[in-house]
Amino acid sequence: QVQLVESGGGLVQAGGSLSLSCTASGRTFDSYAMGWFRQAPGKEREFVARISRSGSSTYVANSVKGRFTISRDNAKNTVYLRMNSLKPDDTAVYWCAASLGLILPTNPDYWGQGTQVTVSS
Repeated sequence: QVQLVESGGGLVQAGGSLSLSCTASGRTFDSYAMGWFRQAPGKEREFVARISRSGSSTYVANSVKGRFTISRDNAKNTVYLRMNSLKPDDTAVYWCAASLGLILPTNPDYWGQGTQVTVSS
């Protein structure tokens, strides 16, 4: 089992940047595929980005492509989401997620507590 703790959310103006971090407990972090999801007010939770166990493979949603980057540091048990050129539509609660295996499934097994990102216009 793994416990996930997100940090780095906050308030930013449109066009600005934020970086989210998610640190995992345990000693087998590199056994987990990782990713980020978000849920905006009044909307369903949606996939944002995922990264393979080694970090060699990444994938981001079309809505954030070219603006968001996912990465990980297995030595630090941490996955990151770098968000550039933020838009008000990016306002949401962001969750870190994990599952054992090579690729993160659409319904991961483990979730963090979520962190709020608010983008003002």
